[in-house]
Amino acid sequence: MDCSICSAMPYILRPPRNTICGACYEGARTIITLTNKLESEKAQSEKPTTGNNPVSSSKGFANALKWVKEMKEMEEELNEKIIYLSGFAAAFRDHIHTDIQVKPGNSEPSIPAHRALLAARSGIFRNILDSDECKAPPNQTITLEELNYEELESLLEFLYSGSLPKEKVEKHVYSLSIAADKYEIPFLQKFCEHHMLGSLNSSNALDVLEISDTCSNQSLKETALNFIVRNMEDIVFSARFDAFALKNPHLTVQITRASFMDIRNRRAGV
Repeated sequence: MDCSICSAMPYILRPPRNTICGACYEGARTIITLTNKLESEKAQSEKPTTGNNPVSSSKGFANALKWVKEMKEMEEELNEKIIYLSGFAAAFRDHIHTDIQVKPGNSEPSIPAHRALLAARSGIFRNILDSDECKAPPNQTITLEELNYEELESLLEFLYSGSLPKEKVEKHVYSLSIAADKYEIPFLQKFCEHHMLGSLNSSNALDVLEISDTCSNQSLKETALNFIVRNMEDIVFSARFDAFALKNPHLTVQITRASFMDIRNRRAGV
Protein backbone atom coordinates (compact mmCIF):
# COMPACT_ATOMS: atom_id res chain seq x y z
CA MET A 1 0.00 0.00 0.00
CA ASP A 2 1.33 3.44 -1.00
CA CYS A 3 1.63 5.79 1.96
CA SER A 4 1.40 9.59 1.84
CA ILE A 5 3.99 9.82 4.65
CA CYS A 6 6.73 7.23 4.08
CA SER A 7 6.30 6.78 0.31
CA ALA A 8 9.51 6.87 -1.76
CA MET A 9 7.73 9.06 -4.29
CA PRO A 10 8.31 12.83 -4.44
CA TYR A 11 5.81 14.93 -2.48
CA ILE A 12 3.88 16.05 -5.55
CA LEU A 13 3.29 12.45 -6.71
CA ARG A 14 2.33 10.96 -3.35
CA PRO A 15 -1.16 9.53 -2.70
CA PRO A 16 -3.80 11.62 -0.86
CA ARG A 17 -2.97 12.66 2.70
CA ASN A 18 -5.58 10.27 4.14
CA THR A 19 -3.74 7.27 2.67
CA ILE A 20 -1.24 5.92 5.21
CA CYS A 21 0.26 2.52 5.97
CA GLY A 22 -0.17 0.62 9.23
CA ALA A 23 3.25 1.55 10.56
CA CYS A 24 2.71 5.29 10.05
CA TYR A 25 -0.80 5.04 11.49
CA GLU A 26 0.54 3.45 14.66
CA GLY A 27 3.34 6.01 14.81
CA ALA A 28 0.83 8.85 14.51
CA ARG A 29 -1.29 7.35 17.28
CA THR A 30 1.78 7.11 19.49
CA ILE A 31 2.69 10.76 18.84
CA ILE A 32 -0.87 11.91 19.56
CA THR A 33 -0.98 9.89 22.76
CA LEU A 34 2.36 11.29 23.88
CA THR A 35 1.29 14.85 23.02
CA ASN A 36 -1.95 14.45 24.95
CA LYS A 37 -0.05 13.04 27.91
CA LEU A 38 2.42 15.95 27.92
CA GLU A 39 -0.41 18.49 27.63
CA SER A 40 -2.26 16.76 30.45
CA GLU A 41 0.81 16.76 32.69
CA LYS A 42 1.45 20.43 31.91
CA ALA A 43 -2.17 21.32 32.65
CA GLN A 44 -2.03 19.42 35.93
CA SER A 45 1.11 21.28 37.00
CA GLU A 46 -0.46 24.66 36.18
CA LYS A 47 -3.90 23.77 37.49
CA PRO A 48 -5.13 25.35 40.75
CA THR A 49 -5.78 23.01 43.64
CA THR A 50 -9.56 23.39 43.22
CA GLY A 51 -11.80 23.75 40.18
CA ASN A 52 -11.14 23.41 36.44
CA ASN A 53 -8.97 25.67 34.28
CA PRO A 54 -10.87 26.32 31.01
CA VAL A 55 -8.35 29.02 30.00
CA SER A 56 -5.56 26.45 29.72
CA SER A 57 -7.70 24.15 27.54
CA SER A 58 -8.75 26.92 25.16
CA LYS A 59 -5.15 28.15 24.93
CA GLY A 60 -3.95 24.68 23.94
CA PHE A 61 -6.70 24.44 21.29
CA ALA A 62 -5.75 27.87 19.93
CA ASN A 63 -2.09 26.80 19.67
CA ALA A 64 -3.15 23.67 17.81
CA LEU A 65 -5.21 25.71 15.33
CA LYS A 66 -2.27 28.08 14.83
CA TRP A 67 0.06 25.14 14.12
CA VAL A 68 -2.40 23.67 11.58
CA LYS A 69 -2.67 27.06 9.85
CA GLU A 70 1.13 27.40 9.67
CA MET A 71 1.45 23.89 8.20
CA LYS A 72 -1.21 24.68 5.59
CA GLU A 73 0.57 27.90 4.61
CA MET A 74 3.87 26.05 4.37
CA GLU A 75 2.28 23.39 2.16
CA GLU A 76 0.79 26.05 -0.14
CA GLU A 77 4.15 27.80 -0.40
CA LEU A 78 5.90 24.55 -1.30
CA ASN A 79 3.28 23.79 -3.94
CA GLU A 80 3.80 27.25 -5.45
CA LYS A 81 7.57 26.65 -5.57
CA ILE A 82 7.04 23.29 -7.26
CA ILE A 83 4.83 24.90 -9.90
CA TYR A 84 7.37 27.70 -10.39
CA LEU A 85 10.30 25.31 -10.79
CA SER A 86 8.33 23.12 -13.22
CA GLY A 87 9.41 25.60 -15.91
CA PHE A 88 12.69 23.69 -16.16
CA ALA A 89 10.76 20.54 -17.02
CA ALA A 90 8.82 22.46 -19.68
CA ALA A 91 12.09 23.71 -21.20
CA PHE A 92 13.29 20.10 -21.47
CA ARG A 93 9.98 18.75 -22.75
CA ASP A 94 9.54 21.45 -25.41
CA HIS A 95 13.27 21.71 -26.34
CA ILE A 96 13.38 25.43 -25.59
CA HIS A 97 16.76 26.94 -26.58
CA THR A 98 18.64 23.67 -26.10
CA ASP A 99 22.36 23.85 -26.81
CA ILE A 100 23.72 20.31 -26.48
CA GLN A 101 22.76 16.80 -27.54
CA VAL A 102 23.02 13.90 -25.06
CA LYS A 103 23.32 10.52 -26.74
CA PRO A 104 22.66 7.07 -25.23
CA GLY A 105 25.19 4.28 -25.56
CA ASN A 106 23.35 2.45 -28.34
CA SER A 107 22.41 3.62 -31.81
CA GLU A 108 19.22 5.35 -30.69
CA PRO A 109 18.76 9.11 -31.25
CA SER A 110 20.23 11.77 -28.97
CA ILE A 111 18.15 14.00 -26.67
CA PRO A 112 18.41 17.83 -26.67
CA ALA A 113 19.38 19.41 -23.33
CA HIS A 114 20.89 22.52 -21.75
CA ARG A 115 24.57 22.79 -20.82
CA ALA A 116 23.94 25.10 -17.88
CA LEU A 117 21.46 22.78 -16.21
CA LEU A 118 23.62 19.68 -16.70
CA ALA A 119 26.60 21.50 -15.22
CA ALA A 120 24.54 22.77 -12.28
CA ARG A 121 23.20 19.29 -11.44
CA SER A 122 26.47 17.36 -11.66
CA GLY A 123 30.10 18.28 -11.10
CA ILE A 124 31.10 15.48 -13.46
CA PHE A 125 28.93 16.89 -16.24
CA ARG A 126 30.41 20.31 -15.55
CA ASN A 127 33.94 18.96 -16.00
CA ILE A 128 32.92 17.23 -19.23
CA LEU A 129 31.32 20.39 -20.58
CA ASP A 130 34.30 22.54 -19.54
CA SER A 131 36.64 20.39 -21.61
CA ASP A 132 37.92 21.77 -24.89
CA GLU A 133 35.97 19.19 -26.86
CA CYS A 134 32.61 20.48 -25.58
CA LYS A 135 33.21 24.23 -25.45
CA ALA A 136 32.28 24.71 -29.09
CA PRO A 137 30.35 24.56 -31.32
CA PRO A 138 26.72 24.70 -30.05
CA ASN A 139 24.77 21.45 -30.18
CA GLN A 140 27.88 19.40 -29.49
CA THR A 141 27.03 15.81 -28.55
CA ILE A 142 28.10 13.98 -25.41
CA THR A 143 27.50 10.25 -24.99
CA LEU A 144 26.54 8.35 -21.84
CA GLU A 145 27.59 4.86 -22.86
CA GLU A 146 26.01 2.98 -19.93
CA LEU A 147 22.44 4.18 -20.58
CA ASN A 148 19.91 3.23 -23.25
CA TYR A 149 17.44 5.78 -24.62
CA GLU A 150 14.69 5.26 -22.02
CA GLU A 151 17.17 5.33 -19.15
CA LEU A 152 18.82 8.49 -20.47
CA GLU A 153 15.45 10.17 -20.95
CA SER A 154 14.49 9.31 -17.35
CA LEU A 155 17.82 10.63 -16.05
CA LEU A 156 17.39 13.94 -17.87
CA GLU A 157 13.77 14.23 -16.80
CA PHE A 158 14.85 13.85 -13.18
CA LEU A 159 17.63 16.43 -13.56
CA TYR A 160 15.10 18.95 -14.86
CA SER A 161 12.15 18.21 -12.55
CA GLY A 162 13.58 16.48 -9.46
CA SER A 163 11.04 13.66 -9.75
CA LEU A 164 9.85 10.82 -11.96
CA PRO A 165 6.56 9.00 -12.55
CA LYS A 166 6.26 5.83 -10.48
CA GLU A 167 6.40 3.51 -13.49
CA LYS A 168 9.70 5.00 -14.67
CA VAL A 169 11.23 4.75 -11.20
CA GLU A 170 10.28 1.08 -10.91
CA LYS A 171 11.62 0.28 -14.38
CA HIS A 172 14.91 2.20 -14.26
CA VAL A 173 15.81 2.57 -10.57
CA TYR A 174 18.92 0.36 -10.81
CA SER A 175 20.41 2.04 -13.88
CA LEU A 176 19.55 5.48 -12.45
CA SER A 177 21.23 4.59 -9.17
CA ILE A 178 24.43 3.63 -10.98
CA ALA A 179 24.28 6.81 -13.08
CA ALA A 180 23.73 8.92 -9.95
CA ASP A 181 26.81 7.37 -8.39
CA LYS A 182 28.96 7.73 -11.50
CA TYR A 183 28.00 11.35 -12.21
CA GLU A 184 27.81 12.38 -8.54
CA ILE A 185 24.15 13.41 -8.29
CA PRO A 186 23.41 13.04 -4.54
CA PHE A 187 19.70 13.91 -4.72
CA LEU A 188 19.10 11.20 -7.32
CA GLN A 189 21.14 8.75 -5.23
CA LYS A 190 18.94 9.43 -2.21
CA PHE A 191 15.80 9.25 -4.35
CA CYS A 192 16.77 5.81 -5.71
CA GLU A 193 17.83 4.55 -2.28
CA HIS A 194 14.51 5.59 -0.76
CA HIS A 195 12.62 3.76 -3.48
CA MET A 196 14.70 0.58 -3.14
CA LEU A 197 14.27 0.56 0.64
CA GLY A 198 10.53 1.07 0.32
CA SER A 199 10.09 -1.72 -2.22
CA LEU A 200 12.59 -4.25 -0.79
CA ASN A 201 11.26 -7.82 -0.98
CA SER A 202 12.40 -11.40 -1.59
CA SER A 203 12.28 -11.06 -5.37
CA ASN A 204 14.50 -7.96 -5.63
CA ALA A 205 16.75 -8.17 -2.54
CA LEU A 206 19.67 -9.66 -4.51
CA ASP A 207 19.41 -6.89 -7.12
CA VAL A 208 19.39 -4.23 -4.39
CA LEU A 209 22.41 -5.85 -2.74
CA GLU A 210 24.29 -5.92 -6.05
CA ILE A 211 23.48 -2.28 -6.84
CA SER A 212 24.39 -1.10 -3.34
CA ASP A 213 27.74 -2.87 -3.64
CA THR A 214 28.40 -1.36 -7.06
CA CYS A 215 27.57 2.13 -5.76
CA SER A 216 29.39 1.63 -2.43
CA ASN A 217 26.19 2.48 -0.53
CA GLN A 218 27.00 0.83 2.79
CA SER A 219 23.74 1.56 4.62
CA LEU A 220 21.61 0.22 1.76
CA LYS A 221 23.91 -2.79 1.46
CA GLU A 222 23.55 -3.64 5.16
CA THR A 223 19.77 -3.35 4.95
CA ALA A 224 19.61 -5.63 1.91
CA LEU A 225 22.04 -8.13 3.46
CA ASN A 226 20.05 -8.29 6.71
CA PHE A 227 16.84 -8.78 4.74
CA ILE A 228 18.39 -11.65 2.75
CA VAL A 229 19.60 -13.33 5.94
CA ARG A 230 16.11 -13.10 7.47
CA ASN A 231 14.60 -14.61 4.31
CA MET A 232 17.35 -17.08 3.36
CA GLU A 233 15.11 -19.97 2.36
CA ASP A 234 12.98 -17.94 -0.08
CA ILE A 235 15.98 -16.21 -1.66
CA VAL A 236 18.77 -18.83 -1.72
CA PHE A 237 16.56 -21.47 -3.32
CA SER A 238 15.23 -19.13 -6.00
CA ALA A 239 16.29 -19.40 -9.64
CA ARG A 240 17.75 -15.88 -9.46
CA PHE A 241 20.28 -16.87 -6.79
CA ASP A 242 22.27 -19.24 -9.06
CA ALA A 243 22.99 -16.51 -11.62
CA PHE A 244 23.67 -14.02 -8.82
CA ALA A 245 26.20 -16.34 -7.15
CA LEU A 246 28.12 -16.87 -10.40
CA LYS A 247 28.25 -13.14 -11.12
CA ASN A 248 28.93 -11.99 -7.54
CA PRO A 249 31.00 -14.59 -5.66
CA HIS A 250 32.23 -12.02 -3.10
CA LEU A 251 28.65 -11.07 -2.22
CA THR A 252 27.69 -14.73 -1.96
CA VAL A 253 30.49 -15.18 0.58
CA GLN A 254 29.22 -12.17 2.52
CA ILE A 255 25.69 -13.60 2.56
CA THR A 256 27.02 -16.93 3.86
CA ARG A 257 29.07 -15.28 6.59
CA ALA A 258 26.18 -13.03 7.60
CA SER A 259 23.90 -16.06 7.80
CA PHE A 260 26.31 -17.95 10.07
CA MET A 261 26.74 -14.86 12.24
CA ASP A 262 22.97 -14.60 12.56
CA ILE A 263 22.70 -18.27 13.57
CA ARG A 264 25.48 -17.87 16.13
CA ASN A 265 23.93 -14.74 17.61
CA ARG A 266 20.53 -16.40 17.92
CA ARG A 267 22.06 -19.39 19.66
CA ALA A 268 23.87 -17.07 22.03
CA GLY A 269 20.64 -15.18 22.65
CA VAL A 270 22.00 -11.89 21.30
